[in-house]
Amino acid sequence: MKIRKYGAIDIGSNAVRLLVSNVIDYKGQVFFQKNALVRVPIRLGQDAFTKGEISKKNIGRIIKSMKAFRLLMKVHGVEDYLAFATSALRGAKNCSQVVERVFNKSKIQIEIIDGKKEAKIISNTNVFENIDIEKTFLCIDVGGGSTEISILKGGKRLNSNSFKIGTVRLLNKDFDQRIWNQLEIWVKKHTKIYSKVYLLGTGGNINKLHKISNVKDNRPITFLTLNLIYNKLNELTYEERIIDLGLNPDRSDVIIPATKLFLKIFEWSGAKVIYVPKVGLSDGMIRELYKNKN
Repeated sequence: MKIRKYGAIDIGSNAVRLLVSNVIDYKGQVFFQKNALVRVPIRLGQDAFTKGEISKKNIGRIIKSMKAFRLLMKVHGVEDYLAFATSALRGAKNCSQVVERVFNKSKIQIEIIDGKKEAKIISNTNVFENIDIEKTFLCIDVGGGSTEISILKGGKRLNSNSFKIGTVRLLNKDFDQRIWNQLEIWVKKHTKIYSKVYLLGTGGNINKLHKISNVKDNRPITFLTLNLIYNKLNELTYEERIIDLGLNPDRSDVIIPATKLFLKIFEWSGAKVIYVPKVGLSDGMIRELYKNKN
């Protein structure tokens, strides 16, 4: 048995995360096993989508986070890592300066990726564990600044796209209605050719919604259940969602627009259920790193 450790740093619009994974090579098979996950609630989207650039305060917080992540990876024995930044940082006017300052202070090299690469990496994760691979899936990752969406058939990605609609943008009412319309048109166009489509949700919001639904890990959430959750979330105050549902403060506000977006995609695609494999961009990054090293 050969065990290697890789790290994935995901710099999103609502949080910054470090995933450390074991990549286990045993008897000719490769297994990916999550070892540690650290999430820091830095809402870069609040800066990027309202002011157009990352604030000095949040640049300092990113630098401190990257220094901490470097130390954690060293302690874990991580041999290599990827650090990807998505919608918020790629849309900020001072993104180049942020990347340079972070590298100078922490020696963490950040790569800013576009939406299509993000969608590709997410759809390459092992989403089919305990799920019938032959079904037609519409894979959705709702982030803070963008939504990545792909059609998966027979375990292969047929189409993918990225749209500048995310939970932080929706919360701040910072989105173009035309992009919302483009998302609707894309979903309808790419799902109408199939007799039955199943949704596949990745990311923190749908993972939390799956937990709230109380369905078993490998069972999907139905449209009806998600709609009931949406109504319940709207009935509770921001504070009640934190206390009664155990949501983090930076999740308690964005989960409502995230749920609304999932419900809209249910409506446009005609799907009845959404599977939640509990993987995301960082999981795909680990696989990407492994593939590039072998």
